[in-house]
Amino acid sequence: MFRKPIVGSRRLDPVSQLPPSYTPSTARTNSLAVVSLIAGAFSVLGHFVVPGIGGGTLALVAIVTGFIARNEIKRSGDQGMWMATVGIVLGIIHWAVLILIFFGLIFAVFVIGGIALLHH
Repeated sequence: MFRKPIVGSRRLDPVSQLPPSYTPSTARTNSLAVVSLIAGAFSVLGHFVVPGIGGGTLALVAIVTGFIARNEIKRSGDQGMWMATVGIVLGIIHWAVLILIFFGLIFAVFVIGGIALLHH
């Protein structure tokens, strides 16, 4: 006697035909990219350690190491391009804010000095 297959049933494949599992990348992460990201992220905190100089120095480290890391990554194929880019961006933003604060303080000194001269 011939059995009809049940509607909606399917034949299961052997377990050995399952898709391959995830294997992490074997490429290494560029260490200068990591330095750039960390220096850029902690550059704001550098002002607490050495006020006025510490944060600017860390931001400069982030920018320089970020550009060096990007060149090394392009040459060697390492991982970490996004880390180097974020470190550069954070360093540039930090320096832009420092420059704006500097010119704002210079402007404030001239305005307050001008007001003081007018009232003298």
